Formats: sequence, structure tokens, C-alpha cells
Amino acid sequence: MTTPQTKPRPGPMKLTDAMQYRLPLAGIVSILHRVSGLALFVLLPFIIWLFDLSVSSEVSFERFTSVFSVGVGPLPGVLVKLVVLGIIWAYLHHFIAGVRHLWMDATHSVTKEHGHSSAVVTAVASLALTALLGAKLFGLY
Repeated sequence: MTTPQTKPRPGPMKLTDAMQYRLPLAGIVSILHRVSGLALFVLLPFIIWLFDLSVSSEVSFERFTSVFSVGVGPLPGVLVKLVVLGIIWAYLHHFIAGVRHLWMDATHSVTKEHGHSSAVVTAVASLALTALLGAKLFGLY
């Protein structure tokens, strides 16, 4: 009986080595799923404040709409719109990537080809919907 050959253990990884590695699209989408979830969690107080401002009363709704045109405190309205656009992307990406993960878990679709194709659908759908809603947010239609 022969012993299996093992590869020599690599030395400590250098940052330059890590920067040369090309992460596949499925890996990037998976990392962005985590990043978007963290962004939604961190921005949750801002999201709740905007929601409360929009539904409390007619006066608060007027204040809510003025936040997007005038701004709030030292922040101009354009910056508020960009933050809200980031929240829109984070929500859409997190939702679509979550459905992707649930679909892969339910159907046991864990091949490289399916992972890549579902990552493409996730990235394109989240960016397209974000662009569509961003156009509405910035008043293009």
C-alpha cells in the first residue's frame, strides 16, 4: 500500500499574491450579498427615520420630500439621494442574491455553470432595477 502524495504546504501568503487572484463572478456576488446586508443593517436607523418621516403626518411628509430637494442639516439633497440610491441597490441586491441562494439550496444547483449564470442574472437584475429606480429618484421620468 502506497501513501498518498501530498503537496508541500505553501508559505505565508503575501498581499501581492492575493491581489493577483481573480475571484469568479459568483464569488463577487456572494461577497456583495454580505456587504449589502451589512450596509442595510448599518443604515437601518436612517431607513427607519425616513419611513417615520414619510408616514407620521402631512407636515412630516412635506419635510420628508424637502429632504430630497433641500437636504438635511449640512448634507445637500443630492447627497441624500445618493445615499438612498445606495440603500436601494443594497436592498435589491441583497433580496435577489438571497433568492438566488434559496434557489440553489432548494434545487441543489451547485455547479460552476449554474453558479456563474445565476450570478450574472443577480448582478444584471440588481443593477438594472437600481438604474430604473435611480432614474425615478433623480426625476428623469
